[in-house]
Amino acid sequence: MNEAPSVRNLGRVDYEPTWQAMLDFTAARTDETPDELWVCEHPPVYTLGQAGKPEHLLVDNGIPLVKIDRGGQITYHGPGQVVVYLLLNLPRRRIKVRELVSRMEQSVIDTLAECGVTARRLDGAPGVYVEMDCGVGGKVAKIAALGLRIKHGCCYHGLSLNVGMDLSPFQAINPCGYAGMPVTQTQDLGVSLSMTHIAEVLLRHLTQLLEQA
Repeated sequence: MNEAPSVRNLGRVDYEPTWQAMLDFTAARTDETPDELWVCEHPPVYTLGQAGKPEHLLVDNGIPLVKIDRGGQITYHGPGQVVVYLLLNLPRRRIKVRELVSRMEQSVIDTLAECGVTARRLDGAPGVYVEMDCGVGGKVAKIAALGLRIKHGCCYHGLSLNVGMDLSPFQAINPCGYAGMPVTQTQDLGVSLSMTHIAEVLLRHLTQLLEQA
């Protein structure tokens, strides 16, 4: 069994200094540096992955856009969204990137199941999705996004879960590069739990999955 990462609760913090802190932590870590999970929320910001296409920002609505070094396309962070950054030594945990992504997704699926919401993966589209109650067609809505960067076997960046946000800024983008992809959140799915409570549940499931060898 792997050691559980330590958890840092950062509160509401600006995106760019947090990204820089992840870079600094990863650059300075040694083989003995303990793994960490950073939990936070951000003021409104769009982030565009290193292979991201600027045209996925459909409207300039005044929310800042930050070009960053994770994988993936464009997403939105804002108040009411739980963000968890994973700063892990993958070789020490004996885990490959694809398996880590699967465990991250599973932690969200397990969290939502505990809240009474059925969620799933979508082939070819990293993240977590819920079925929309809209009749024929089986349309899904995205509730969680994820993206990582690996340097010298150590990862940073992480996942975001929508809880109680103003979702309107998502209308100005193609979320994660998918045109017309609906976005939802726990609050709109009948879950009355607070962001703090949902963050605690998510961390519990994520930590349990990361402890697996």
